[in-house]
Amino acid sequence: MSAALIATAMNVGAPLVRQILSGKIGNGPTGLVMDVVDQIAKRAGVPVSKLEAVAETDPDLIHEAIEQVEAMAPEMIALYASGVEKQFALLTLETQGPRWFSAWRPLWMYFLMFLWFWNIVAVHMINAIMKWAVPQIDMTMLLSLTGLFMALYMGGHTLKDFARTLRKDSVNGP
Repeated sequence: MSAALIATAMNVGAPLVRQILSGKIGNGPTGLVMDVVDQIAKRAGVPVSKLEAVAETDPDLIHEAIEQVEAMAPEMIALYASGVEKQFALLTLETQGPRWFSAWRPLWMYFLMFLWFWNIVAVHMINAIMKWAVPQIDMTMLLSLTGLFMALYMGGHTLKDFARTLRKDSVNGP
């Protein structure tokens, strides 16, 4: 994460924010770290992309934002830990239950891999060799099915992140 934000958190006396931004609490540059950065940017009233520049030009604004986020940090860490616990509980449930509880993911992956192979390679080979007119799967349908699977498989995070990006772009402008 940004060295300017970490240094500012250290100067302000915000140990939790500093530890989160430096990756000691949380899981790298995703999840909790990005939530903290988003909250700092929101409190400072600047887009995330300009946060580092503002930290160097107007450190007092960032100081206040970090202090506010430091007060929220224990709750954010608790929510993050709760989410990790729930993911672990789901994984445990899937591994302890019948095999078909967790088999849907790899089966769908193989099915989609087959459909893409069919559409891009196999149909054309069959048509060329056998002189048949086997139709392709509509690419729009295949892309929609793949996108739906990815959204479900990733717990909705794909759609959530896409919606968050669209919302930020509409609020902040291009």
